Amino acid sequence: MDINIKNLKKHFGEKCAIDIDTYTIPTGTLLGLVGNNGAGKTTLFRLLLDLLKADTGCVHIGETDPTLTEEWKSFTGAFIDESFLIDYLTPEEYFYFVGRIYGLDKQIVDERLNRFERFMNGEVTGHKKLIRNLSMGNKQKVGIISAMLHHPQVLILDEPFNFLDPSSQSVIRHILRDYNRETGATVIISSHNLNHTTDICPRIVLLENGRILRDIDNTDGSAEKELEAYFEIND
Repeated sequence: MDINIKNLKKHFGEKCAIDIDTYTIPTGTLLGLVGNNGAGKTTLFRLLLDLLKADTGCVHIGETDPTLTEEWKSFTGAFIDESFLIDYLTPEEYFYFVGRIYGLDKQIVDERLNRFERFMNGEVTGHKKLIRNLSMGNKQKVGIISAMLHHPQVLILDEPFNFLDPSSQSVIRHILRDYNRETGATVIISSHNLNHTTDICPRIVLLENGRILRDIDNTDGSAEKELEAYFEIND
């Protein structure tokens, strides 16, 4: 479903974190959000997910304003950082907990986890380890998987390639691309890794100082060179 942003502004003291007049992410878009540290990527995600209150403006996910209703949570999945996790549970307990929230029984959760077997690589489930005792990479895997368990129509992932080894980065690239293609879900990822982002995202947004500087059609794979040139000039 479409995501519509209008007159969205957020300041932290004197710093303008987000300043977007109008922007639409059409249904089914696989969008990559790139920018330097402090560009506003995570702040934008937190505004989309009603984790921060905007100074002005609004966001609509479909027809829903997340600040006015909880309905959007039923069709939205997100992982921003490990604060989303319940670290005194094992991964299995957490997956079943998330499943119950969305009305999924254990059998359905187990079936859906099969899709991520290669991604987990035998390191996440079956070890009776609490999430707090997992490596950062495996915590990242738990967060990404839990965000996708209920097959959301909107999926938001902040730096999904962080902490993952090269094999896991490759696997999640395929999972996200296939998920978007198979379900028609709107998928938004942020990343510092231009190679991964431009490889899977047909549309790229460059965000700096809270503003959208470029909205790039990457269907022909041309965005990486354009972005590399931009970041080299601005280093």
